[in-house]
Amino acid sequence: MIRIKMTGRVTAAVLAAGAVTALAGGPAQAATAPSDSNWTADLSTVDTDDVNVTGAGGALTLTDAAWHRTERVFAGSEGSLTTAVHKLGSASNRVSAELSADTPKGTSVDVDVRGRTGVNDWTEWTPAGTALKSAVSEVQVRISLHSTTDGVRPSVKSVALSADSVPQANALAATAALTYKIYATREGLTGQTTANGHVITSRDHFVALPSGRALSGKGSGTYTVRVCKTDGSRCEYAPVWDVGPWNTKDDYWNPASVRAEYKDLPQGQPEAYAAYHNGYNGGKDDLGYKVGNPAGIDLGDGVFYDGLGMSDNGNVNVTYLWTGSGPTGVVSTAGDPMNVRASASTSAAVKGLAANYAKVNIECYVEGDTVAGKFGTTNIWDRIGPNNYVSDTYVQTGSDDPVAPHC
Repeated sequence: MIRIKMTGRVTAAVLAAGAVTALAGGPAQAATAPSDSNWTADLSTVDTDDVNVTGAGGALTLTDAAWHRTERVFAGSEGSLTTAVHKLGSASNRVSAELSADTPKGTSVDVDVRGRTGVNDWTEWTPAGTALKSAVSEVQVRISLHSTTDGVRPSVKSVALSADSVPQANALAATAALTYKIYATREGLTGQTTANGHVITSRDHFVALPSGRALSGKGSGTYTVRVCKTDGSRCEYAPVWDVGPWNTKDDYWNPASVRAEYKDLPQGQPEAYAAYHNGYNGGKDDLGYKVGNPAGIDLGDGVFYDGLGMSDNGNVNVTYLWTGSGPTGVVSTAGDPMNVRASASTSAAVKGLAANYAKVNIECYVEGDTVAGKFGTTNIWDRIGPNNYVSDTYVQTGSDDPVAPHC
């Protein structure tokens, strides 16, 4: 039995193969622990937001030892389990994990945590033992299993969790969401499965970013981007449902103090851009593949063709909506994306699309055409971006009244 302190990951390259117990936690810091702050993850309940895992037999392991998502083409397998929301005894900004697992050579386990900051809002997924951006009272835990060899699986026996609070040197609060010009590619891959377990359909409406920190659960838009043509003529609001292109741990939108890897690159610059244009990392991504283009986002075909009207890969302006603050709402339709219009009128010019499940930032509201829809009949329209308006009857805000100021 080996005990070692780590930040969120148990890797067979570090630990001897066989049974291991690891503490996922950061450097020793003075901390205060709230009451009722210790609990054990339920590994037996696998539901629709979990991917390629089973809790049968009392341990969490991979269901298919040769399954992998669309962007990760290699021998082996992967999967993840997201626990139910856990209410803490009092607000805390760190959750650490003590992991008991069998990790044969070539396998690893990640433990990530996020905290609820509002009705629809969460922090990014953060390695266990690392401080969240703010103190929270509700958390979720994601346990990810990886194997680089077909047929070889890790097995998680238990995950003991504890919450406390530590001093934070850098606050990540922002009023305006971050926006960067990023090279985009079309994902395609109809019929294949994304990192969150979604089976890709024709003209699908989602995006992929090269980090699991901003991966929404299946049928969720917790992490949503606004992708616009560089002239601003068309935009789509779409949930992040896959991990890629190229890298898997490149949260390039974050500052160096938070960015998981490639901290020497400028904030907002994907590793793939630096590898392709400047030969960074020997021109390779984090899986060792030669980078063939500078893409930092993949677009589902519906976003690419219908939302933006693109005909070839190219630069787009990407806004990472969860990095901002203020009122939000979740687009809720019968399934198809809704039109985003230039003003509060059903006859106004269409400026793009808002995908079902997308979580949008509501800047302000105006009165306009009366619309009957998912949440009743209303003349309230929400401005969700520059000259971008949607009827409030298709946006779930948790209130019948406007949740943002009048424009």
